[in-house]
Amino acid sequence: MEDKVLQWNGGLQQEAVEALIGKGRMIVSPTKVGYIVMTSDGEGLGRKFEAKQRKRDKPGVVLCGSLEQLHALAETNDEIDAFYQRHWNDDVLLGCILPWKAEGLAKVPNDGSRELMMDRRGTSCFVVRFGLPSEHIAAALWEQYGRLTFASSANPSGTGNRGVLAGIGERIHESADLIISADEYVRSIQPNEDASSRYEQGVMISMVDAEGRLIPEQGQQRSITPAPVVIRKGLDLSRIMANLGRSFNSWDYRHGEYY
Repeated sequence: MEDKVLQWNGGLQQEAVEALIGKGRMIVSPTKVGYIVMTSDGEGLGRKFEAKQRKRDKPGVVLCGSLEQLHALAETNDEIDAFYQRHWNDDVLLGCILPWKAEGLAKVPNDGSRELMMDRRGTSCFVVRFGLPSEHIAAALWEQYGRLTFASSANPSGTGNRGVLAGIGERIHESADLIISADEYVRSIQPNEDASSRYEQGVMISMVDAEGRLIPEQGQQRSITPAPVVIRKGLDLSRIMANLGRSFNSWDYRHGEYY
């Protein structure tokens, strides 16, 4: 095994933190739904897009190692906060498209990162409970250094990595500064599924309108528009949709609408 590939140690992989605090670094790390590319600045984001050969106009993914970090960065309301809290408590992977708080956006490096981790409306996908190996890294970067962690799936754009390190592709493998291997951890999340049936992504829900503004609180009202929209199916979809029904009287399902 080459030096840059490390077996996950079961906790915080300090080598990954040390790599990402360097300028322009890019690593590969495991999550509940497979491997991701993690970066922390504009140069690293540029390397990620180049390695993946991916379009730059989709919502960026921001990994939050705690709800406190989420609340520091993203604009939410009480209903959305409660929705996140439910999934945090139940350890369910969840990503929502949200606007940035002004003070949160001030945490983004002024190095071209904004153009590469937001969509054209100025929103990003803020993700929690994405899997212990990468959660520990994102939390440490935020708590110890005040650094954000940006992510994308570690595979050529449009294909999956099947939850195994061998699936990330030669281009990403060669481009990464550090790779953390944990195929068994990924497999343990969906133990009864195989490569043809397992989810390789998390559920994504839009909490903004067409212009990127936060949706209003619903209270006990019905037939509210705009409302939460499931824009990508993924791991624990049925649990998340059940929670949508508990939390909101109005919500919609439009898989693929974020493209």
